[in-house]
Amino acid sequence: MTSELMSLTWVAALSAVMWVPYILNTIAVRGLVTAVGYPDNPALLADWAQRMKAAHYNSVENLVVFATLVLVANAASISTDVTVLACEIYFWARLVHLLSFTFAVPWVRTLSFAIGWMSMVALLIQML
Repeated sequence: MTSELMSLTWVAALSAVMWVPYILNTIAVRGLVTAVGYPDNPALLADWAQRMKAAHYNSVENLVVFATLVLVANAASISTDVTVLACEIYFWARLVHLLSFTFAVPWVRTLSFAIGWMSMVALLIQML
C-alpha cells in the first residue's frame, strides 16, 4: 500500500469514529429511546457535541474530495514526496480541525481547515 493510500485509510478511520462521542452525548441528553427515534422537540446536545457533529459533517464532505484525489493519483501512478507529505499533512490537519472545532479554539479551526484544503490543492497540482 502506498503512503498516500495509508493516509487515506487513516483519514477514513478518523471520520468513521468521529460520531461516537456526540452520539453518546445524544443518548445521555435525550435517553436511548428518544435518541434512536424522531422526537418533535429533542433536547439540545451539549455545545461541544453540536460542534463535533458539525466537524464530522465537514470531514465527510471533504473526505469525498480528498479520497478522489488520492485514488486518481494512485490510479495514475503518481506518488512524489509532495503527494506523500500532502496526505500526511491532510490527516493531521483534519485531526486538529476536529479537536479545535469541538473545543471551540479560535483561529485554529479555520487555520487547520485551510491547511487541509491546501494539501488537497498540492495533490491536484501534482496531477496536472
